[in-house]
Amino acid sequence: MSEHNGGRRPSVRKNRGPGGMIIAGEKAHNFKDTMKKLMGYLGIYKTSITVVVIFAVASTVFSIVGPKILGKATTKLFEGVMAKISGTGSIDFVYIGRIIVLLAVLYAVGSLFAYVQGWIMSGVSMKVSYKFRKDISEKINHMPLKYFDKTNHGEVLSRVTNDVDTLSQTLNQSLGQIITSVTMVLGVLVMMFSISWQMTLVALCIIPVSMGFIMLIVKYSQKYFKQQQDYLGNLNGHVEEMYGGHIVMKAFNGEKDSIEKFNRMNRRLFGSAWKSQFLSGIMMPMMNFVGNLGYVGICILGGWLAAKKAIEVGDIQAFVQYVRSFTQPISQIANISNILQQTAASAERIFEFLEEEEETPETSVVARPENIQGHVEFKNVHFGYDPDKIIINNFSASVKPGQRIAIVGPTGAGKTTIIKLLMRFYDINAGQILVDGHDIRDFTRKDLRSMFGMVLQDAWLYNGSIMENIRYGRLDATDEEVVAAAKAAHVDSFVHTLPDGYNMILNEETSNVSQGQKQLLTIARAILANPKILILDEATSSVDTRTELQIQKAMDNLMKGRTSFIIAHRLSTIRDADLILVMDHGDIVEQGSHSQLLEKGGVYADLYNSQFEVA
Repeated sequence: MSEHNGGRRPSVRKNRGPGGMIIAGEKAHNFKDTMKKLMGYLGIYKTSITVVVIFAVASTVFSIVGPKILGKATTKLFEGVMAKISGTGSIDFVYIGRIIVLLAVLYAVGSLFAYVQGWIMSGVSMKVSYKFRKDISEKINHMPLKYFDKTNHGEVLSRVTNDVDTLSQTLNQSLGQIITSVTMVLGVLVMMFSISWQMTLVALCIIPVSMGFIMLIVKYSQKYFKQQQDYLGNLNGHVEEMYGGHIVMKAFNGEKDSIEKFNRMNRRLFGSAWKSQFLSGIMMPMMNFVGNLGYVGICILGGWLAAKKAIEVGDIQAFVQYVRSFTQPISQIANISNILQQTAASAERIFEFLEEEEETPETSVVARPENIQGHVEFKNVHFGYDPDKIIINNFSASVKPGQRIAIVGPTGAGKTTIIKLLMRFYDINAGQILVDGHDIRDFTRKDLRSMFGMVLQDAWLYNGSIMENIRYGRLDATDEEVVAAAKAAHVDSFVHTLPDGYNMILNEETSNVSQGQKQLLTIARAILANPKILILDEATSSVDTRTELQIQKAMDNLMKGRTSFIIAHRLSTIRDADLILVMDHGDIVEQGSHSQLLEKGGVYADLYNSQFEVA
């Protein structure tokens, strides 16, 4: 059972530009190959995606055909009104009624197709998100510890949360939108040309003018949007910093300085936010102005063509509808191309993680953890985190079952590294580590780690009840066994003073119990696990002397009859150890009992006496 720190979920901010358009953020280094991989990943859902494509196209086609048919009804209505005015006929309401019914059916079927397409795509995107998260979760469990030593927790969590969410949203919203937008643009263009090629050319003139205005506004607004995000991040950082260190800030009368700094940052944020929002706000009025100019041109040309009997009145009405339908999907396609860049970047980061090198696979397993006595031997062990920089040099030691072995030495001597090697978080470069005569590589990692119990300096507890946190040592333990372990660890005495006792929920920061109580809970968890070999790494370094004595008693109960490795800076806590190994620069420079090493007057004596020196 190992302790480890939780990572904080990073905040999520998306840069949005004018009119809700997403400003390009991080881009994929290899867009083409990443999209190929993503398509391969989506291969198992190809039937569902094919249905989505068909339904999206069908839904869009029905929407495109509608205005043309409605134009027929408008023409018939116009002809009927003119006939009634001239006294030569009346309005054909039966014909118009049939068209209205046909339109209602078309729009209903189109809406049904759009609904089914959206429903299927939502299911596919959720399944893809589920599969990505499942694959990442499984990958994490197969990753070597060295990956997490060189990668911060927020970076790993960002791939599981932000990147997968971005991918999911794109699939759910943008894939259908890409299909409908492209179909809409092509279909509307065909319908416009079928009505009048002259009016279509006038309508197409709107696009470059609109795009020119968009490019101009985006060029000026993008820098302000970026500034806005930067200043917002700085402001949030300052607020979080001040709240996090609120007591220190109050103690040193830093309120005035803090408020001045906040106001300075807030003014900068206001300036950039105002400019970005203003430029964003003029986008739609500008687009509407250009669009209305286009409509004026279309209406003048349409009226002239209608007067010459070259076009029907209903076709003008249909054409105006098509022009409205034409500009929107073009903007959507431009927006989606940006979103696809962000999607590719997210997918690339996910695939990079999934393709990271895993722990060396288990070879033929020849040893089992049954009846282990706890005899541990290091034989000529060499190790370096970087193979070119060996930090453990020819390390050898023999530990008998039930012995208490203390490992001491200055910072950076290699004490914690020895423990990491013992639990096979890292594999050694040369030599052997034996447990009861078996090389630790002959056990599976799971079997090997089940033989160890670990109590670290940073007590790791999670958001759950005290009972659940102790039971983490052995998930199938009964309540009675948990309480027995708690009593052995001197936990039971303080648990009854807490509200709800064993059922009290620890908060996320575990700040509703003291540091010493947290340490005792981790010892109770280790007692419940009933390991063959114990590792105690600086377990009492962050508590007061009285609590240290209580923890020491709990650890004495824990160490009875077990081989124990104790790493400590407070040398007073390891005087009763059977054997003390003194390390320096990866080598054992001295070994023996506390009294023997003091008599020798070497490195250990210097370390021990330095604790009592008066500065």
